[in-house]
Amino acid sequence: MSGKSTWIAVAAAVAVVVVLVVPMARFWSGLGDAGMSEGGWVALVLGVVATLVLGIGLMALVFISNRRGYD
Repeated sequence: MSGKSTWIAVAAAVAVVVVLVVPMARFWSGLGDAGMSEGGWVALVLGVVATLVLGIGLMALVFISNRRGYD
């Protein structure tokens, strides 16, 4: 890839992120004082931990299978 096409791709990716983040930020600020219960926090923490464990486990399997020649 040439340098110019790389910069175009980066600029397009940044533009997409800005187009998505700006409406989300306006919506979030429009919610006001929305609280979350203890059960909500527990569910959030468990969801984040489960997602991290799954992602790390799958990436470990990818590296292990690559090193052992299964790919």
